[in-house]
Amino acid sequence: MKKVKLKVPATVANLVCGFDILGMAVHDPYDEMEFKLLDTPEIIIKHQDAFGLPEKASENVAGIVLLKIQEHLNLSHGFEVIIRKHIKPGSGLGSSAASAAGAAFGANLLLKNILSKDEMVHFAMFGEELASGVRHADNIAPCLYGGITLVKSADPVDIIPLNAPQLFVAAVHPQVEVKTSDSRQILKKNISLKSAVEQWGNIAGLIAGIQKNDFSLIGRSLHDVIIEPVRSILIPKFDEIKLKSLEMGALGGGISGSGPSVFMLTEQKETAEKISQMMKSVYDSTGIESFVYVSKINPSGIQIVEEAYP
Repeated sequence: MKKVKLKVPATVANLVCGFDILGMAVHDPYDEMEFKLLDTPEIIIKHQDAFGLPEKASENVAGIVLLKIQEHLNLSHGFEVIIRKHIKPGSGLGSSAASAAGAAFGANLLLKNILSKDEMVHFAMFGEELASGVRHADNIAPCLYGGITLVKSADPVDIIPLNAPQLFVAAVHPQVEVKTSDSRQILKKNISLKSAVEQWGNIAGLIAGIQKNDFSLIGRSLHDVIIEPVRSILIPKFDEIKLKSLEMGALGGGISGSGPSVFMLTEQKETAEKISQMMKSVYDSTGIESFVYVSKINPSGIQIVEEAYP
């Protein structure tokens, strides 16, 4: 049996102003996934974590991706997948995307790289649809491509890899629940032309800053006048954490995905570490448990830990 082990990273979606189109891979936290190619057509999912996720293939984020690939390619082979999740579901750090992207990537390896990256994104989006009800690629794309990605189009899939600046990411995951489906429902269905123009300027400025390694421009562009003002009310202490982070030297940041995690970008690791300590202290003072992470932007995305082709 062919086997492969993967290290699948967390991702930060939206990057403040780029709702559903921008995403970034980080190093920590990450999931571990092991794949076997089977001689029989069954899809076997095994979770070795404490999150109680379904293991029936059609109800599992990784499983549905494998079923779609199997159906599309008319495979007689099946897959066995062992998943050890360290990215908590509902964290806003791309937990479902990690399972979905990891499934597409692992299956593709075992099938001798039959799929392009954009095709893997296409199949992985079925996992996101199962998890949130929406086929979006802003977490999946950086997980598969690494670094920072722009989703020019999700249908048809058109992913543009961007530069990966040498910046650090401080993130906090407060242990409060914010469901992606709920956080989408509260968004405004109509916005003013003035807000749209301001948002377009921020998105364009952010992408230009990323491509030029212009950290000042990145900082000036990390503003969201449409999504964050609405979603931030679901996240305790969000305004306090953002204000203190900026005062401590963060370039900027905001809600990671749909929340409740919050991220900040910094030029120095020391600044990111101090900000992460502040984030945890703020939540400790309110009695809310939290987890903090500090890492560089991950330029490579999913990492192959081991391959075996007996």
